Amino acid sequence: MSSANPSGHNWGRKSKAAEEEEDPFDQMIARTGCANLHYAVQECMGEHQDWRRCQQQVQSFKDCMREYQKQQAEEVQRRQKLHRSTS
Repeated sequence: MSSANPSGHNWGRKSKAAEEEEDPFDQMIARTGCANLHYAVQECMGEHQDWRRCQQQVQSFKDCMREYQKQQAEEVQRRQKLHRSTS
């Protein structure tokens, strides 16, 4: 049942050509400020092929994304409050 191109995630690093045409997901992650932690998860998965062995990286990325989402929510609230006070 083995094949030359197994299905599932490709946890290895991207080729040079793929890195040059960055996909929308990577652009979104870069805007969060958490890209380095996202790449650390990918590198760990590439090395170990087992997410259970990458829990430290996963938790760091999760914490970073949670902080980003908190900041985004605070910004939305600030803008709504500002809009209400100028209306």
